[in-house]
Amino acid sequence: MQQSAPLNPCEELKRSIDSPSSGSSPEKPSKLAKTEDLQDCDEEEEEKQSEHHQIMNPNPRIQRYLVGIEYIGTRFSGSQKQPVCRTVVGVLEEAFRKFIGQPVSIICSSRTDAGVHALSNVCHVDVERISKRKPGEVLPPHEPGVVRKAVNHFLQKGEGDITVVDVRCVPADFHARYRAQERTYFYRMLSGPEPLSTFEKDRAWHVSEELDIVAMQNASKVLVGCHDFSSFRAAGCQATSPIRTLDELSISEVVSTPYFPSSMERAQANLMEQDPIACSSASGIELTSKGSISNHDKVEGLDAVCGQEFGQRRRHRCYVITARARSFLYHQVRLLVGVLKAVGTGDLTTCDVERILNAKTVTAASPMAPACGLYLGRVKYELP
Repeated sequence: MQQSAPLNPCEELKRSIDSPSSGSSPEKPSKLAKTEDLQDCDEEEEEKQSEHHQIMNPNPRIQRYLVGIEYIGTRFSGSQKQPVCRTVVGVLEEAFRKFIGQPVSIICSSRTDAGVHALSNVCHVDVERISKRKPGEVLPPHEPGVVRKAVNHFLQKGEGDITVVDVRCVPADFHARYRAQERTYFYRMLSGPEPLSTFEKDRAWHVSEELDIVAMQNASKVLVGCHDFSSFRAAGCQATSPIRTLDELSISEVVSTPYFPSSMERAQANLMEQDPIACSSASGIELTSKGSISNHDKVEGLDAVCGQEFGQRRRHRCYVITARARSFLYHQVRLLVGVLKAVGTGDLTTCDVERILNAKTVTAASPMAPACGLYLGRVKYELP
């Protein structure tokens, strides 16, 4: 009798959830404050939707554009269009309408909450170029560069908090959401007792306590891989399965921005240019292979010299948490960050993180991190 091929851990996990034992009922996540965001759909559903869009009969008169955008999410009520609130898609559709003279429908690759920013979100839009002088006459499609420049012209007449950064022509069956292979989110945290800088308002999560980055890094390893992330999905999550594969969850310390060198740093830089090896040996600064100061020593140097002169503020330590996966559950990243922050402050341990993951209920997780520190960093595609 032929034996079936063994299932991989993710498939086994999904099968065990799809077929619960009798007498047991899966716990529902507790209710959290809802925002406008909805999670990405399941991977199986993405594949079905992608197949559906591939067999659609394209209209040869219509050009589909893939549009890359960046935005500051502070004054947006999320990305998805709403009847009354100001949203990313609503503002972008209005700019396209002014450009081409007719309404369009825009589909985003990733839906973001109110207050969440994007270094790079991607959407697609179908445009039929009709002559404004001769209504009904169809003209050749606009070049991508023309689309980018024209749409940005109308966007900058508004709040100026959203910009088109890239445009490309794609086939009519290319779907910005269902063709996405990977999504990367960044979360910025500023640690220190000093009040948050005006320039950082609504751009990061200010944590007044010191953070133990080593403990956070160790705890993050527990969460990487294929797991049932029921403890990290908020109420309102419409995904049919809580199983996700988290390809990366890392924590790095970086120089906080905006960065301007102090007089001591400028003097040190001049000495480094004259004799980098002797200067680094005397000061104990580590050089990279190219002879520049390593990022770790830049951070340490800022702590040592900034804030010593009158009128100069002390800088916070800046940490970036990176989460990378094909898709995420509703509020998954912010719930993960909330737990890692609790580890950094000593309120939780790595064992506690394991316990929370295995509890499979969001009531076991720490409070969710605020939206202001979250950035959609990249959406990866295999472009035609």
